[in-house]
Amino acid sequence: MTASTPGLVCGHHHLYSTLARGMPAPPKTPATFLEILELVWWRLDAALDLEMIRWSAMLGALEALEHGTTAIIDHHESPNAIEGSLDVIAAACAEVGVRVVCAYGVSDRHGGEGSKRGLAENERFLRTGGRGMVGVHAGFTCTDATLEAVARLASELGVGVHIHVAEGLDDVASEARLRDLSRDDWLLAHCVHLTDDAGLRGTIAHNPRSNMNNAVGYARPTRFANPVVLGSDGIGASMVDEFQIAYARLREHDVSETPATAWGWIEAGWRLVPEARTDRVTWSYDGVADPWRLAFTPGVRAIDVEVDGEVVLRDGVATRVEAAEIGARAREQAVRLFKKL
Repeated sequence: MTASTPGLVCGHHHLYSTLARGMPAPPKTPATFLEILELVWWRLDAALDLEMIRWSAMLGALEALEHGTTAIIDHHESPNAIEGSLDVIAAACAEVGVRVVCAYGVSDRHGGEGSKRGLAENERFLRTGGRGMVGVHAGFTCTDATLEAVARLASELGVGVHIHVAEGLDDVASEARLRDLSRDDWLLAHCVHLTDDAGLRGTIAHNPRSNMNNAVGYARPTRFANPVVLGSDGIGASMVDEFQIAYARLREHDVSETPATAWGWIEAGWRLVPEARTDRVTWSYDGVADPWRLAFTPGVRAIDVEVDGEVVLRDGVATRVEAAEIGARAREQAVRLFKKL
């Protein structure tokens, strides 16, 4: 028996991290979240070029499609390949048949010139018709002037800001710095260390598996009045898996909670990408729309996926692209990336 749902939405992704699997170990074992950033992710994003970005996005989009995710809200950083990077990601996702909302993560950690280039990439992409938001890495890597410039640009262009907020203890000061800047159309990723009455406006993107992996703590998203969506923070785009993990983590925190709460975070993604609600995913399991059944059922997979009226996955196989070719090209780029690391 099969059943169908609308296309699922990944509320916070890093498509550039798809090539990271199997990457060389860092120079030393990170002992804190800041060291994880410095020794792993900031080294990786600095090594990226446009060809790596393309095939990382292609593979990430393909995997999303294979798991019934038809829309990705992506947050990108590649400080040595900024210009044109959002076009590359958007084109890769379009080729596969997945919707994407792009943003470049502006940061001052590479100096003022780097933040200006990141801001310019967001503006160029959006003004030329790209679908996206204005991205920021995180408040603790940006000056007040940069955060204000981002907020002004987003307001001028009529889009939100996509930013990591209080993921780790190093970023707790961002709460006060962002309070007067944030708006309802902002997307606030993580928010693990926000206070209960932080007063930040926007949708919170909850990434439970990533937060556990980085040992930053549990965000306790039910304490917020803000809307909450589920993201993967770059660990694939299987939102069924993310839902199951989100429920287990929620239940560990509060035994009175039910899978319906975590499924509500899935449904909230359709408010961010409304078109995904009109997409259609046929699943291998007839209980996929019942949160109580889905929360405890392993191996649920997408069989067919229709996006904007077009069948882009049939019998588990992408129709627009060759999965084997994408895998091979991605492996080639991973080898190049790993050599640079």
